Parts: sequence; C-alpha cells; structure tokens
Amino acid sequence: MPEPEAPVLGGDDVDAVTRAVLTASRLLVAVSARSLSVVEERVTLPQFRMLVVLSTRGATKLVALAELLHVAPSTAMRMVDRLIAAGLADRQTNPADRRETLLRLTGEGRHTVREVMARRRADLAEIVKRLDPGQRVELIEALTAFNEAGGEPPAPADDPEYHPLGWADAELERGA
Repeated sequence: MPEPEAPVLGGDDVDAVTRAVLTASRLLVAVSARSLSVVEERVTLPQFRMLVVLSTRGATKLVALAELLHVAPSTAMRMVDRLIAAGLADRQTNPADRRETLLRLTGEGRHTVREVMARRRADLAEIVKRLDPGQRVELIEALTAFNEAGGEPPAPADDPEYHPLGWADAELERGA
C-alpha cells in the first residue's frame, strides 16, 4: 500500500486541504456511526436526523420536517410512522389549529437523542484530548474558518446539542 501524501504545509494548495478535510470527514462519520450503534436496531441515520430536528424545534408539522430533511413528505410520513411505532415520537393536534397535526418526541425519543449525542461528544472529546494545546487552538481556528466558509453558524457554548447533526438552517435559526 503506498504511503499517503503529506499535506502541503503552506495550506495554500486547495487539493491538499480538500484531502485533509475528506480524511477528517471519514473520522467524523465513523464517530457518528459509532454513536448511533447504541440505537441502530431501533433507528436509522435518517430517522435519527428526524429525531434531532424534533429535539431542536419541538412539535413540528410533517411538511416542515420534510423540508428540513430535504425529503418528500411521503418519505417523511413513513419515517414518522416508524418512529411512532418504536415509541420515539407521537402525533398531537395543533392547539392553535385543530385541523393540523404536529409531531413531537416522546420521553423515550428525547432520551435516545441525548444518549447518542452524549456518546458522540465523549468520542470526540477523547480524540481532541490527544492533541497538544497548541494543536487544539489551531484546530479551533481552522474549523471556525471552515464553518464560516460553509455558512454553518457557531454552536453556542452553553448548548452542546445545538445543531447536533451539523446542518445550518435559517428556519431553525428563526425558530419558525
């Protein structure tokens, strides 16, 4: 197996930076997959994404969930049906408009999100602990710049679960 190419130290080679980010993304995907392994018999990744949206937004209409997850409403409905069958979500009548139905997490759904996110946070913390303090500062600076370039808002320091799956969404930001 050939030796991997060392990145360009100047950082001005877009291809070298892209390769480094791709490598890091593989690690992050692996951490995410491991964190989901505690619930994988009950929840798929797309279903977990839905749980996270419900956790972040609270009770939400099906159409809004479908838009946020970039899936068809029929796909979102099948996901919701499976989450309800698993006891992780339920439907409620919208008190503001009794013709509408809202979807929300159950206590078990909230527990599932917390459990997965706690495991993910712990796994990431173990990796970060292996860096020396100077590398940690550089990583913060590099990831902050990367997130800004990608339009991802910073996570508040007082809420470690804010946007836990890492998507930026203006609707979430406004609380709509």
